[in-house]
Amino acid sequence: MKIHREGTNILILLPIVLVALNWPVWLFMPPVTLPVIFTTISVVVYLFVFNFFRCPKRKYKGPRKDMVVSSVDGKVVAIEKVYEPEYLKSEAIMLSVFMSPLNVHANWYPVDGTVEYVRHHRGRFLSAYLPKASTENERSTVGIETFGHRITVRQIAGAMARRIVTYARKGHTADIDGHLGFIKFGSRVDLYLPLDAEILVGMHQIVRGGVTPVARLKTIKE
Repeated sequence: MKIHREGTNILILLPIVLVALNWPVWLFMPPVTLPVIFTTISVVVYLFVFNFFRCPKRKYKGPRKDMVVSSVDGKVVAIEKVYEPEYLKSEAIMLSVFMSPLNVHANWYPVDGTVEYVRHHRGRFLSAYLPKASTENERSTVGIETFGHRITVRQIAGAMARRIVTYARKGHTADIDGHLGFIKFGSRVDLYLPLDAEILVGMHQIVRGGVTPVARLKTIKE
């Protein structure tokens, strides 16, 4: 299992910190039951962090033209018509996927295309389930042109998330197999799609980033 680059330093430093905390416990806190409990908790913490930063290598095997693939692992929590004022500046279908702390937190590009817009917004850290999280929380917005369509990807921090990492830059090539970014300890990604897009998933469905097709865009005749 590959570890995401965002977690490398943390996973190197964390064992040092845990050993430093456990050493005096074993020396000065008899009986042995207490040190064993403390060490067990430390191991569980490390395994949790290790699991959080895992980064499976994935390659999308389906058709790519006009296809939208989930950017993240998680559960579909919203499919609704909204107004997207930042990049599309029009009504769109918003498809939101929520990531739990146990999900892979790498973010993949949902389409092949070209990045046209990238902007980070400072904000609050409300629960990602709340509708206003899309506009009030810490977030990054990425606009992508794909086969004549324009879509928006929005990384949103949540109550636990404190850092959004966005690798996308204006002019970059978007690739379904490539990483758009990473959200540390959180929490939600919104896709804004054309109104005539065919949605392929339902509410509460579990999806996998870089693997699960979530929508099909209407083919634009040349």
